[in-house]
Amino acid sequence: MESGAGKCGCSHYRRRCKIRAPCCGEVFDCRHCHNDAKNSLKVDLRDRHEIPRHQVQKVICSLCNTEQDVQQYCTECGCCMGKYFCAKCKFFDDNVSKKQYHCDGCGICRTGGEENFFHCDRCGCCYSNSLMDSHRCVERAMHHNCPVCFEYLFDSTKDISVLPCGHTIHLECLKEMRLHSQYSCPVCSRSVCDMSSVWKKLDQEVASISMPEIYHNKMVPILCNDCGKKSSVRYHVLAHKCPGCSSYNTRQTRDGPSTCVTI
Repeated sequence: MESGAGKCGCSHYRRRCKIRAPCCGEVFDCRHCHNDAKNSLKVDLRDRHEIPRHQVQKVICSLCNTEQDVQQYCTECGCCMGKYFCAKCKFFDDNVSKKQYHCDGCGICRTGGEENFFHCDRCGCCYSNSLMDSHRCVERAMHHNCPVCFEYLFDSTKDISVLPCGHTIHLECLKEMRLHSQYSCPVCSRSVCDMSSVWKKLDQEVASISMPEIYHNKMVPILCNDCGKKSSVRYHVLAHKCPGCSSYNTRQTRDGPSTCVTI
């Protein structure tokens, strides 16, 4: 019964069954195949939709083509349609090396091994155990689109990174940002990594550039994107340093008047 295993499945999952979509009645290899097809630009905008994964009721065995209720073993030929099977998600996958597990808190299956993750009720998602005592809670942190590629993060199959501010983003999108020298969160502008070495270099740059005398007493109000502190600092054409946390990740505000005194 296992001889056809290598030929079964799709680009998303290895399995020995197809699913009948409860929304449109059509047969697909998996929910991703359905969503890719039904959200294609070739499909009329009024007909685009995603499959309600938990409502799948029928599967078709890939070996004997028998349509049946959702279950792990075929009622006709007895083949295992997926070594990993979740009756709650109606999900099959032969590649158990991904260490799939079902999280009742998330309501979906995730990968990586249940022993390596915890569910944060406030964030509404699973995080690595290494973040249990250090992550910043953001309500429904993954229930939104990636701020770079706009793909929905909660059930994304791509790796996701949790930023120090608590916001989430695809890991590959974060790497792409760094390739373009973008080191602040696209959502709140807080620094996404330790920038202390960069701030030291900026200290040297600022010190090496003397401002004309007319600007010596010019003060500007700033807001620090890293610590949130508002302050008034001496104007410099290159950057403005937060007196609270020494970050240059700041922006000029209009909270107060700036002065320029000629001596």
